[in-house]
Amino acid sequence: MKSFGQKSWMLPQPVLIIGTYNNDGTPNAMNAAWGGQWDAKEIVISMGAHATTENLNNCADFTVAFATKETMVAADYVGIVSAKDQPKKIEKTGWNVEKSTNVNAPVFTNFPMTLECRLVRKIDESAEGYYIVAEIVNILVNENFLAEDGKPDVEKMQLITYDPIHHGYIQLGERVGNAFADGKLLIKR
Repeated sequence: MKSFGQKSWMLPQPVLIIGTYNNDGTPNAMNAAWGGQWDAKEIVISMGAHATTENLNNCADFTVAFATKETMVAADYVGIVSAKDQPKKIEKTGWNVEKSTNVNAPVFTNFPMTLECRLVRKIDESAEGYYIVAEIVNILVNENFLAEDGKPDVEKMQLITYDPIHHGYIQLGERVGNAFADGKLLIKR
């Protein structure tokens, strides 16, 4: 095996779109790749110093949408352009925006699934940013992305993952097995 040393190559990395309101009430979004499940009802996200982190200092509520192949170009755009420099960046994305009914944050309805969240705590806060732990208040799923059982169908969503090695986006693929079941084949041996 070839050694690469210490890198930020945890795979796969979801492409998360963090939605907040700016001080003037306009919706804002940023792209974050370093995030995941903290426990059963909480998530964690590494945040740099952005307009979004300033917004979170003013209001603990936000949304997290999962980027898809269809939303990729605009999702990348909100990651490279700051609301500090481009106050109308959401207009350029073409995303539809609604106010969340459960938290004080925007919901971008172009995404198949959105978490409505509330900041619980900040970790290692510095001038460069901080890590956030947030409670999942509610989960919204576009009805076009539900399976026959009425639950979200991840395969239909065409979610993308960030490739930190080659700086690209990769679409997640098809179901290849059954969790908590396929491993039982080895129990019988």
